Amino acid sequence: MRSTLAAAGLACALFSGTLLFPAHADQRPADCGDLRGLRIPASEIGLHTTGGEVKAANTIAPPGSGTSAPPGSGTAATGPYCRVDAVIHPVDPQAPDITLRVALPQQWNRKTMMFGGGGYDGTIPDVTGNVPFGPTDQPRPLGRGYATYAGDSGHQAAPDFQPVPSLDGSFGVNDEAVHNFAGDALKKTHDAARFIIRAHYRAAPAHSYFAGGSSGGREALAVTQRWPADFDGVIAAYPAWNAAGLNLFFGHEAQILSRPGAFLGPAEQELLYRAVIRSCDGEDGLRDGVVSNEAGCRFQPRTLRCPNGKDSADPCLTDHQIHAVQALSSPLRWKYRLASGERGYPGFPFLSGADMTTPLLGMGSRAPGHPMPKDSGYGVQFWDQWVRYFVTRDPAFDSLAVDPRRPGIWQQRISRLSALQDVNDPDLRRFAKAGGKLLILHGTADELVSHRSTVEYFQRVQKLMGPHATRDFARLYLIPGANHVNVDAAFAASHDSLSALERWAEEGKAPARPVVTDLSPAGNARTRPLCAYPSWPKYLGYGDPASAHSFACHSSARPRT
Repeated sequence: MRSTLAAAGLACALFSGTLLFPAHADQRPADCGDLRGLRIPASEIGLHTTGGEVKAANTIAPPGSGTSAPPGSGTAATGPYCRVDAVIHPVDPQAPDITLRVALPQQWNRKTMMFGGGGYDGTIPDVTGNVPFGPTDQPRPLGRGYATYAGDSGHQAAPDFQPVPSLDGSFGVNDEAVHNFAGDALKKTHDAARFIIRAHYRAAPAHSYFAGGSSGGREALAVTQRWPADFDGVIAAYPAWNAAGLNLFFGHEAQILSRPGAFLGPAEQELLYRAVIRSCDGEDGLRDGVVSNEAGCRFQPRTLRCPNGKDSADPCLTDHQIHAVQALSSPLRWKYRLASGERGYPGFPFLSGADMTTPLLGMGSRAPGHPMPKDSGYGVQFWDQWVRYFVTRDPAFDSLAVDPRRPGIWQQRISRLSALQDVNDPDLRRFAKAGGKLLILHGTADELVSHRSTVEYFQRVQKLMGPHATRDFARLYLIPGANHVNVDAAFAASHDSLSALERWAEEGKAPARPVVTDLSPAGNARTRPLCAYPSWPKYLGYGDPASAHSFACHSSARPRT
């Protein structure tokens, strides 16, 4: 009863304007437990909901210590914080709630960080976590004093969904859930979290940031386009901004690899990847296992052709497999119109589509089929869920029966979904005018979202706004050797992008000569310059090959689009 009454009093004080907007913002925060039962009025949320409430609020102590113990050491260290779990209710009673979590540190720095999700979302990202490609020698946002928060994008994945919950697309049968996943849940979560933050600290944040990768990278670009005044700075990593277009490419991949004899098994995938590295590694002046200038790589898969193009006992690729590799490395174009305006997807470089370090995110271990195998590639399983739940809304439908180039009766539905899911507006003038700063990062060995696609979006921004105006608020960094999950990569990237973004957004100091560190076991903490597009790191021919000082950002051979 005490917490309910306290929450009611807190809400009344919020509306009266006497508690949460003090003359000085250094008042003591409210007790964590007082947030339990706090109502979140629908009027506080910028899109239609029926309001929400805080379900739980608990003080979390640092691991192995008392509630008032100081933070430990290391990047994951945090001091005591209040963990708040809340829900936002839909307008459609058949739609799922949005669930969100907010972490409120005792020592608040007056800043907030919202984290994006991944895949089909459906779970709340770790609010104690790091930004994509974040550093391991600096505290994570919560450890820095940020109030952090994230949501599940408006639906709850089955926790035992195989192979990973982020592939559960079954919520796609509900329109409001689809709209939430496409972007609406971002605004709803942001506004609800901000309400909770102000209620707790009795003050509004001074600076707000967003960071996300993959679907979270799409979400990062969505907030810059749709709500340009909500965030001072945004980190968009490997963004799946043209989500419907990427889904169509996944469908193209599924059809190609399901053809008899076309699928590359693990041995063939490994063979292809190693051959690409051998062929293109030294073109940046150094043989170090990393292809720095992917656009300059001219590897020909036919050099791996089996005798007569047929199966052989020797390591080689058949003609069917070579055709599949060439098709997946080439742009896909469709001749019909999508409501989003997208006309194709640029394909993947050889070195990413065959990256065997993360087989699930690449081609997988088994060819696509119906029903879709759980050990096929992530992309073709993503397509399978999209077709069954978003497009046809028939869970028993065979996703291989929809041709992305000629979808027939499903063309209109796919077009409508593209208007919802593709976050492709290059006009970021409102975001720039509001003082927003944008860092986009993408590994050139990404096996799930093509960096060529990110280059295409950035070029559109530059074309509309002009290169100089774009440089005033945005940077694109391509990271050679980095893959989608930054695990077991040729170059496992680590960069303190958050500090760089803070200096740019709060002090007006643009990034200057940034450096990225390789955290892979074989990398031995080697460093490289983080080169702004369209440049890439080239070895000078002298100096320590493990030091960024021995490289220069070279601007020849722009990435293909």
